[in-house]
Amino acid sequence: MYQPKTKVTDNSVIEFIENVDHPKKREDAYQLLDIFTETTGFPAKMWGPSIIGFGSYHYKYKTGHEGDAPLVGFSPRKAKISLYFAAEEPQRDKLLKEFGKHTTGKGCVYINKLADVDIEVLKAFIKHTIQFLNETYPTP
Repeated sequence: MYQPKTKVTDNSVIEFIENVDHPKKREDAYQLLDIFTETTGFPAKMWGPSIIGFGSYHYKYKTGHEGDAPLVGFSPRKAKISLYFAAEEPQRDKLLKEFGKHTTGKGCVYINKLADVDIEVLKAFIKHTIQFLNETYPTP
């Protein structure tokens, strides 16, 4: 049976951030920690070795594949900072147009530094993603 690699852990979020090599990226990670915590109302938890996630939801696809994931999150990776939002969120394209300098992957939005993006749009992205996921995957 499939076992997801990214599961919530008891690892320390602060310890993880303290081990980020680049000082500016570490500073951005602390700012993101504050923004995500304040905006979501959830405590930060480590998901796997490198994702800082907030809240969680249980998904189940039509294929039968299911698991748990953070509602939103981020990871201060070596190359860029990864922001995790729902790929299917209806406001995604509109928010990305207003977001600032970024690139995208399937579910991720990548930024070089926090100063490149509009913080209010980031907060809106977080709120919209949580609302979308809570409506799409309601807790029984």
